Amino acid sequence: MPREVDLNNLPYADGDFYAFEQLLNESERERLQIIREFLAREVKPIATDYWNRAEFPHELIPRLAELDVVSPVRRQGYSNLFAGLVHAEFTRADASIATFLGVHDGLFTGSIELLASEEQKAQWLPEIYSLQKIGAFGLTEPLGGSDVAGGTRTTARHENGHWVLNGAKRWIGNATFSDWVVIYARDVDDNQVKAFLVDTSTEGYSASKIENKISLRGVQNADITLNNVIVPDDYKLAHANSFKDTNKVLKVTRLAVAWQAVGLQLAAFDVARRYAVERQQFGRPIASFQLIQDQLVQILGNTVSSLGMMVRLAQLEDAGLAKDEQSALAKAFTTARMRESVALGRSILGGNGIVTDYEMAKIFSDAEAVYSYEGTHEINSLVTGRAITGISAIV
Repeated sequence: MPREVDLNNLPYADGDFYAFEQLLNESERERLQIIREFLAREVKPIATDYWNRAEFPHELIPRLAELDVVSPVRRQGYSNLFAGLVHAEFTRADASIATFLGVHDGLFTGSIELLASEEQKAQWLPEIYSLQKIGAFGLTEPLGGSDVAGGTRTTARHENGHWVLNGAKRWIGNATFSDWVVIYARDVDDNQVKAFLVDTSTEGYSASKIENKISLRGVQNADITLNNVIVPDDYKLAHANSFKDTNKVLKVTRLAVAWQAVGLQLAAFDVARRYAVERQQFGRPIASFQLIQDQLVQILGNTVSSLGMMVRLAQLEDAGLAKDEQSALAKAFTTARMRESVALGRSILGGNGIVTDYEMAKIFSDAEAVYSYEGTHEINSLVTGRAITGISAIV
């Protein structure tokens, strides 16, 4: 008879094989454990059902507000390593909830923190931090993704003490229910991309949900239409005056997406390892077969290498030394390893890997969105290539 294995008491119970978490200070480790317990109690039990229904669990928002996880670095003084590990843990529990938080906290809140005036921040941030106001980030357009820096079609015209916005945005997370959205638009007078805080109840603003997704189904992505939307002068973000300013936000959020790639690999390892130990074939656990162990170790190696890269980059970020091209390499590398890891995990589960009952199908599908957004793998590779050769291959 095969011996029983207690999965919870194995010496390496999760994918942090080299104990990177020990680099956190004691208070950060304690806080991370509180967040893990919240995710296990509040998120994991409902995540697959909401994913299957392509709905968002709005009842979680007040509980997330109580958990107080918005802006852990700038507002609460935690390290970038702590913030990254938290984002990985959210993704490990459910990539859709992690993306909701990444949009509201990283992209939207980050735009306010980095590009608003002190007066604007004092006025807006309290309700943003407390999740009383939910935010979205409007940059990508129906005809503009990787080339949006030089091809923003949404326009802003200044007239009579206010701005008038016209255009369309696509793939905007949270936008079907957000209270505010930061819209990036090209000023027709100087051709520079600027940012505006738009109240979603404003006349001329509309958002419609994008249906039939196979990835991040809990995220409510939307097509936005702006038809002569009036924005007061003081709702134009004071320090957002060119796309270079926008890049200040994207540099940080690109790191968050790379942490998501770590989180999905941790999730894939969790599910695949448990399944391999519990699943019986030919009278014994499939974990006893050499090929299965090799696949598990490949997932682990991908995860550890991605985690090690992100830990070092978080340290550079804490020291103020991180560069755009380092973020680009991290996003390209970790998402490529993620794609391989989730495919291996799906393979280990065989036919059960294509139904969400066993969670791996959800993890596998969610990885596809993470691979593409916040700069595709190809674009981030070319940004890194430009840094190491001095020659741009981007038209």
